Amino acid sequence: MTTVVDAERSLRLAEEARATFDVEGLVTHLSAAMRTLTAAGEVRQAAMVCVGLGDALANGMGNLTAGQAWFARATALLADEPPCIEQGWAAVAAMGCDVGDPAHLLACAELALDRARRFGDVNLETKALADGGLAHVQAGRVAQGMAMLDEAMALVCGPVDDEDAAGKSACSFFTACYYSADFERAASWAELLRARGLIGDRGVTSAFLSSHCDAVQACLLCELGRWTDAEHLLQRASAAFTDVTGLPGFHPDIVLADLRIRQGRLADAEALLLGRGQAFEALLPMARLHLRQGDHELAAAAARRGLRVLADDHLRAVELLTVLVDAELAAGSPDAAAQACAELSGRLDAVDIPVVHARAAGARARVLAVLDGPGAAVSLLERALDGLPAGRAPYQQARLHIELARHRRDAGDRPGARLDALAAGELLTTLDVVVPAEDLQLLRSLAAAVAPGDPEAPAIVDRGGWFELVQGSTTVRVQATKGLRYVAELVAAAGAERHVLDLVDRVEGVATDGIDRRRLGDAGEVLDGAARTAYRRRIEELRGECDDAIASGDFDAAEARQAEVDALVAELARAFGLGGRDRRASSTVERARLNVTRAIRTAIRRIEEMLPEAGALLDRAIRTGIYCAYEPPADDVRWIVQSGVNGSAPE
Repeated sequence: MTTVVDAERSLRLAEEARATFDVEGLVTHLSAAMRTLTAAGEVRQAAMVCVGLGDALANGMGNLTAGQAWFARATALLADEPPCIEQGWAAVAAMGCDVGDPAHLLACAELALDRARRFGDVNLETKALADGGLAHVQAGRVAQGMAMLDEAMALVCGPVDDEDAAGKSACSFFTACYYSADFERAASWAELLRARGLIGDRGVTSAFLSSHCDAVQACLLCELGRWTDAEHLLQRASAAFTDVTGLPGFHPDIVLADLRIRQGRLADAEALLLGRGQAFEALLPMARLHLRQGDHELAAAAARRGLRVLADDHLRAVELLTVLVDAELAAGSPDAAAQACAELSGRLDAVDIPVVHARAAGARARVLAVLDGPGAAVSLLERALDGLPAGRAPYQQARLHIELARHRRDAGDRPGARLDALAAGELLTTLDVVVPAEDLQLLRSLAAAVAPGDPEAPAIVDRGGWFELVQGSTTVRVQATKGLRYVAELVAAAGAERHVLDLVDRVEGVATDGIDRRRLGDAGEVLDGAARTAYRRRIEELRGECDDAIASGDFDAAEARQAEVDALVAELARAFGLGGRDRRASSTVERARLNVTRAIRTAIRRIEEMLPEAGALLDRAIRTGIYCAYEPPADDVRWIVQSGVNGSAPE
């Protein structure tokens, strides 16, 4: 009797801690209750306390590994019990978006649905319907999954009285809309959920769902080419969530990281993704980030790990395989790229979402161009373009036209390439996006009408060990210093902010060759480009080991690996100056800022000596600091960059 009384007291204290967002206190009191209930033989109650512990650790502390261990313990405790409602709650204890394999998620949801309907629990029924619907969507059975999710949302807006179950069900719904690009469905339910009080800022659950809803809306804005609007929405959503909870925004930060990668702001993206490695939503942006950083081996490893843990999740597998294809091609492994492309094509057969097919078309076309020539690539891209709904995905349309222009040019069809370049340019003039430098150069070479600025704009021509600076009929040749390379990097991506560490890694290449050619700060090797690369690779290796340990049920080993990951992530955070400017490592960024600024201004002065007017344009338009950018006013002539063979920059 005393034991049960002690457990009840611990549970009351746990509720008080939950009400004040005291997560550590919540874990402490739930742990005490679990011990006393287990000792008293109260198996079902102990299992539900394990569910609460897992939820507190996974969603309160962000430790998904520890959370999974407690969910597994709850299931094990109930394994020998006759059918009971607790088995259903244990089966769907995790957030649906935290379960990698949709087949496992569906099995758990079906068990929970059986218990819910057998014992008449509408709250559990709603969570089971939402998780089952998400599983079907991820496996490519979109219509079936969305029907279940619509039913779950109808229950959420009706008889459901458990806010936690309602919130987690809505999270599964928004996750499904996010992966299937069903933005209209998300918007149609959002107003009802807002009226129900689940979206807003009145508490942790409503703030979380509000931020998730905003993240899905931002994805739509990205597809529509409204990147600045998406950026502002995500920043507001993250700040609003932080105001309510004191924690950084989860979904908005991951989507913002993906946008930063598209914008070329790789250091910002990495800072946003640090510590998110346990989250499945972060798998794809992390793989994309490694690819853009030029670490093709690490990008391929991250994509393969994602494919392994996500198993039959066709929607996310398609996106990861796209990264894997490009990583293998960039690494000079066409056979491996062809193998990944074959799996990509097979996965696409199970997905009837035109935007997803369009996003994958570019990578598939690049493989076809290598294997069968550019003509085959053109045919595939034409089909993908025809399959896009008119006006629904202008950014993807522009991307496909750029790819078509490139492959038509390579096939010798320059008139056709010019038409696609003009079509892409016409779309891009209506969009607020950052166009990669190589794409801008392609468009300028095929159709001068899409090139911003005056046709007599000054140009920087990269000749490897030197640059040619051209203005009108005047051409001067100068040695390719680091400062000039920094200038060329900024000019090639007009309007895009670049973190100084991005510029240093890009120009010096230390992130890929492992040679320490610079010591930017006083915090040692942890902070140089080569060491950051080593840390990233070790983190990816440890995450793979953690996944394997979880799959085999060895949660002690999984938590040990996760602890190593956390320590390495903390070091990387220091490298980016996160956690306070007073840290020694933050001087790395400051030293880089000083060095890059000095090099850029020296280079501009050299240009001014030879081409005064052109140099003055650069001096007005280049902004230096921790974030550097080339931002010429609308009425100013823009420099352009023509790429040649990159060579090592002299000191």
